[in-house]
Amino acid sequence: MPIFRTGSGRLGVVEAHHLLQSATAVLLDVRETEEWNAGHIPGARHLPLSRLAAGAKVPGAPAGSRLVLICRSGRRSRHAARLLLERGTDAVDVTGGMKAWARQGLPVQDTAGSPGTVI
Repeated sequence: MPIFRTGSGRLGVVEAHHLLQSATAVLLDVRETEEWNAGHIPGARHLPLSRLAAGAKVPGAPAGSRLVLICRSGRRSRHAARLLLERGTDAVDVTGGMKAWARQGLPVQDTAGSPGTVI
């Protein structure tokens, strides 16, 4: 199945899903904690954009990993990707964010591991 890039440094939901399944990238959710708790992608790491912008390091990301960033709609993740690129980290963001992810029927879970929602 062909995978299409949606623009410079941006991935579509299907492309991001394939990349994450290949275990060649780490998914970082940059939404706020309340949003994360309601629903996130299984296996994602969490670091709100505000903490990332303040200089926090990405939790549990092996050195040299490609980071795939996601937020609710794509705006915050795009900003986060730019911040990380400026720091020399290979980072891309997902266009449409969690809203697009959920519309594709891809998995979203809450902090208890039950089906989650995107808020």
